[in-house]
Amino acid sequence: MNLADNKTPGPIGVFDSGYGGLTILDGIRSMMPEYDYIYLGDNARTPYGTRSFEVVYEFTLQAVKRLFEMGCHLIILGCNTASAKALRSIQQLDLPHLAPERRVLGVIRPTVEALGSFTRNGHVGIFGTPGTIRSNSYNLEIAKLYPNFVTTGQECPLWVPLVENKEFNSPGADYFVKKYIANLLERDAEIDTVLLGCTHYPLLLNKIREHMPPNVKIVTQGNIVAKSLRNYIDRHPEMEQRISKHGSIKYFTTENAEKFSEMGSVFLSQQIQAQSISL
Repeated sequence: MNLADNKTPGPIGVFDSGYGGLTILDGIRSMMPEYDYIYLGDNARTPYGTRSFEVVYEFTLQAVKRLFEMGCHLIILGCNTASAKALRSIQQLDLPHLAPERRVLGVIRPTVEALGSFTRNGHVGIFGTPGTIRSNSYNLEIAKLYPNFVTTGQECPLWVPLVENKEFNSPGADYFVKKYIANLLERDAEIDTVLLGCTHYPLLLNKIREHMPPNVKIVTQGNIVAKSLRNYIDRHPEMEQRISKHGSIKYFTTENAEKFSEMGSVFLSQQIQAQSISL
């Protein structure tokens, strides 16, 4: 991999195992439309949520290297599972020798930092994939920043399939939304804030609001991650100079480009055109 060119500005890379990171990209682009972006979805190997730490790390590292090759100096892992299972290893083990001047950031830390401004009593619920919940990444990060918080994770294995099969507004979705909400609140009735800890879940937001008690705040990640990234870029002018600014965006998928374009248009509520790519 030739990464000799560290001077030419390039786009911000956003990676996800599939479509979900589009909700992160949407938040970032809304706040910072002047930059160029590349979105890469590893749809051929999704979902990541049920895979082992080792496999998620291997797949995510392949995507990071590919985005580096495509000129990205700054990459956002817009995927909670990749952030939970691969980010730290890539930052600590790979970047120092692979690309010491480039950066890979995740979505978990900025999300946790923001939680303190939402909850009133410190009882927080996390909805996530089995991989994210079982990694305990949110619990550990919350414990570091807010040691008095009570955190309860709830696996939602059927929410991503509902979204990816365009069933997120169907009557069938109501059953599984109600089920996981009930499971969470049975374990801690004092929860006053829930985090949608998977980037697919904003498409279920209307259903979740419908079945969630009105006193419980629902937190999504798109705007939180965007604000955190804006702050990061403002604090690192050397990185800001390495980001190209033409307001462009390109979408890539490891699966069928036509299928990605169709589904991606649902996530973004606008027509997009993707290209197929191999890792």
